Amino acid sequence: MTVARSILLFVIAALAEIGGAWLVWQGWREHRGLLWVAAGVIALGLYGFVATFQPDPNFGRILAAYGGIFVAGSLAWGMVVDRFRPDRYDVVGAAICLVGVAVIMYAPRAS
Repeated sequence: MTVARSILLFVIAALAEIGGAWLVWQGWREHRGLLWVAAGVIALGLYGFVATFQPDPNFGRILAAYGGIFVAGSLAWGMVVDRFRPDRYDVVGAAICLVGVAVIMYAPRAS
């Protein structure tokens, strides 16, 4: 259950961070206005709290592993929201990142 909870928290964090950055991008770069930027800033702030609920007590480990989630999640976001088509190198790179997440977060460790 701990692994499932951790994965769910990573997904929530990715939605908040990637979604927040996308809202800022839309507000500023696509000229949708300051309300979009403000919503993005709020989402980015929420992202900062999500990691505190991870069961592992090591900040550095959680943020390092989250980096792999961010890479894969960003490509997935682009596919769903912006109709981005990743090439095979994007997919292979994201898969490598997710393997890194699994090793960093879920490898058995001596207590």
